[in-house]
Amino acid sequence: MQDAFDFSAPENSGETSAMLKVSERAAQLRALLDRYAYAYYVCDAPEVPDAEYDQLFRELESLETAHPTLVCPESPTQRVGAPPLAAFDTVTHQTPMLSINNAFTAEEVTAFDRRCRELLALSENSPPIAYACEPKFDGLAISLVYEDGLFQLGATRGDGATGENVTLNVRTIHSVPLRLNSPAPKGRFEVRGEVLIRRADFAKLNAAQEAASEKTFANPRNAAAGSLRQLDSAITARRPLSFFAYGIGETSDQAMVPDTQAGVLDWLAMLGFRVAASRAVVHGAAGLLGYYDTMGRQRPTLPYDIDGVVYKVNRRDQQAQLGFVSRAPRFVIAHKFPAEEVLSRVEAIDVQIGRTGAVTPVARLEPVFVGGVTVTNATLHNFIELARKDIRVGDTVVVRRAGDVIPEVVASLPDRRPVDEAGHARFPLMACPPVCPECGSHIERLPGEAVARCTGGLVCPAQRKQALRHFASRRAMDIEGLGEKIVDQLVDAGLVHSPADLYTLTVAQLTALDRFADKSAENLVAAIQNSRQARLDRLIYALGIRNVGEQTAKDLARYLGSMNALMQADQTVLMQVPDVGPVVADSIVSFFAEAHNREVLARLQAAGMHWEDLPTQVAEGPLLGKTVVLTGTLPNLSRDEAKALIEAAGGKASGSVSAKTYWVVAGEAAGSKLDKARSLGIEILDESEFLKRLQS
Repeated sequence: MQDAFDFSAPENSGETSAMLKVSERAAQLRALLDRYAYAYYVCDAPEVPDAEYDQLFRELESLETAHPTLVCPESPTQRVGAPPLAAFDTVTHQTPMLSINNAFTAEEVTAFDRRCRELLALSENSPPIAYACEPKFDGLAISLVYEDGLFQLGATRGDGATGENVTLNVRTIHSVPLRLNSPAPKGRFEVRGEVLIRRADFAKLNAAQEAASEKTFANPRNAAAGSLRQLDSAITARRPLSFFAYGIGETSDQAMVPDTQAGVLDWLAMLGFRVAASRAVVHGAAGLLGYYDTMGRQRPTLPYDIDGVVYKVNRRDQQAQLGFVSRAPRFVIAHKFPAEEVLSRVEAIDVQIGRTGAVTPVARLEPVFVGGVTVTNATLHNFIELARKDIRVGDTVVVRRAGDVIPEVVASLPDRRPVDEAGHARFPLMACPPVCPECGSHIERLPGEAVARCTGGLVCPAQRKQALRHFASRRAMDIEGLGEKIVDQLVDAGLVHSPADLYTLTVAQLTALDRFADKSAENLVAAIQNSRQARLDRLIYALGIRNVGEQTAKDLARYLGSMNALMQADQTVLMQVPDVGPVVADSIVSFFAEAHNREVLARLQAAGMHWEDLPTQVAEGPLLGKTVVLTGTLPNLSRDEAKALIEAAGGKASGSVSAKTYWVVAGEAAGSKLDKARSLGIEILDESEFLKRLQS
């Protein structure tokens, strides 16, 4: 946003010049706000975050307050929203749908309570004012009109005076009752509320859009607004829209209307409308701020998006006494949460290597306060996303942070991008680097994957701790005592840089570390030395080769028989191994093509691991070449023990039943696998029969 103009008047001379600047700034703000309002309300494609709009709006309000001659009928401060879409018939609201004023600080909330007390002429000794508090939905405001309990008309708020007739679309929303529960009010009855899409429904909607190769939505609010404004109501019917009522408008049967806002919401719920469950009646400013804090904590777990809370004087007679200002009622205010979307500028784009080797571009930003914290870095996810959003150094960008979610760059504003004298972008679009900035290993992106990865898993500093934890894990080298905290300690102390360094550790080195006694140090060194006798398949799995899991490691060990054979195998040889396809074969060849990885293996050999002597999986046995599926809980054998027996007999333990399955071994609470085995005519064994067959 451009810097706010200092509109204080100079002394004596220069007043005309200063006023001209003020007038120009006001005109500029009106044009910007009209543009942003059109994009938000009419096009459903916001150009800037709400916080940016609010800040510009408040600056214009300040200018017009200080200089009343600047106020004009077309100013955004003198109207509520945007004009209706031309594609719909217009509806005139019998009672205008006004917007409400915002509060951003506790001081502004306290001032709101004080103003209400003063306008109601309450003394210091009077009880605190009762307020009805509700969440502020982030959706699209609409009006529903009923006649004698039957739904007749649905209209958007539009500019507050006239809206768009969306009756056919509203009829498709299941949470909008077409007939009110009895006893319904007689004559005309207007209900006001918000159309929105709940978070879970939004995720499903975007997944369906993506599966159909259609445009996904930026957020639930945009999706709801776009769905309600479809000219084809059949499309609206397929969208998961919800309606929450929050008040009433023009009503013929006033005798039925409760005398409090809380009573109105309870009444609307009785009539068949959905209302916010997280509503409350509180007293005084302290009660308002307490509700705000409570909703702030609940906000991440709510099923729908909210951007603040709404406070309304609870008694309707006091609401009438407080009345209205030109564009908003005096008895209500919205207390907004810290902005979750703001604008910032990209100062640089760095490359970050994650613990699994993922290569992530990260935007370094001008510090900006968003979502309750100051943000200086934001993820750009991957280089495909970076190119799709066209984010460049120098760009003004929308930054989002929701709750504890890592800040992300949502979009750039191309019209604010720095350009050279020829009008071209000053900075090029950044491409994924060919080598890792941490270790120099090649960076690869496999077909069908969005994330590029560093291939130096064994030596990359960014991946070091994760690689060591995997190497020592129970299903890999099974080094007892080498847990996460010990790995962190060894790496932080500079004692271990790769798995090969583990085999040179001494008791003296370990006892020099915190929390290491002689006995625990001796036990860890012994466990590391014992791991030299692990099977070949465990060592292959321990290396952390991309796409090589436990079963693939076992297949490789059984088929190739040695580490040297695996290191020398090309794609053609590897694809002869059962269940190894081109993706897995490419990952293996790429891993051993890296000099860094071969160096670690050479150091493992030098440290005493002679993998030519490591045992492999058996090449013969009663189950050689056969697949066995385990399902349910066996009475005596654990799943791992049963799996080991299958593999020791030359078989393969699989997780799914197919026509090629040899046996299914079933225990208690066996599920769909057992049913499928029966349908395919596969032999089913219990534990005792399984053990008997293996022994025979």
